Amino acid sequence: MIKVQLKICGMKYADNIQDIIALNPEYIGFIFWEKSSRNMTIKTLPEIPNTIKKVGVFVDATIEEIGLKIDQYQLDIIQLHGNESVGFCEALKQYNIKIIKAFSVDNYFDFSTLKRYTPHVDYFLFDTKGKLPGGNGIIFNWKILENYTYEKPFFLSGGIGKTEIDAIKSFLKTDVAKRCVSIDVNSRFETRPGYKSETKLRKFKKLLYEN
Repeated sequence: MIKVQLKICGMKYADNIQDIIALNPEYIGFIFWEKSSRNMTIKTLPEIPNTIKKVGVFVDATIEEIGLKIDQYQLDIIQLHGNESVGFCEALKQYNIKIIKAFSVDNYFDFSTLKRYTPHVDYFLFDTKGKLPGGNGIIFNWKILENYTYEKPFFLSGGIGKTEIDAIKSFLKTDVAKRCVSIDVNSRFETRPGYKSETKLRKFKKLLYEN
């Protein structure tokens, strides 16, 4: 089975960020979208070790807005979760930063639409198609990922919680999972929007890495 990384997204409270840092996930995500209940509003982050990559999540923001957040929060990666074009992704390379382009997936998703993005992003992220760009708390049918034929690594997202552990382990035995760099979790571990249960996440991480 493939050893997959962990991304904990939608953080917004300083004390809770400190708790989650102690779990040492590979990625920690912050949402910069005013319509989100997890919108990041604190001005500065607690000290985060270099072993944890800081991901800024944006939904149809401007190049300038993204640049300001990269500088303010010393982001390592940006995640584009809106309708950003190929040209937009290409333009963001001026910041010399890694880019995740998210796509909302349902049973009819056309993976050929990703081809034009592959030269201009570092990762894809597959989330569940729902009312919101993310954080809908529901999973999609991962079997659809058998139609993903590109070599670009991806993050698996969309309503993942403790009850999906067995499904994750089964998925990680498949050929397509060789390109799955990280499991992305968010809403299923919250006590309120943006506030994660350190206890639940610790249990999830332990189960994820058990043989």
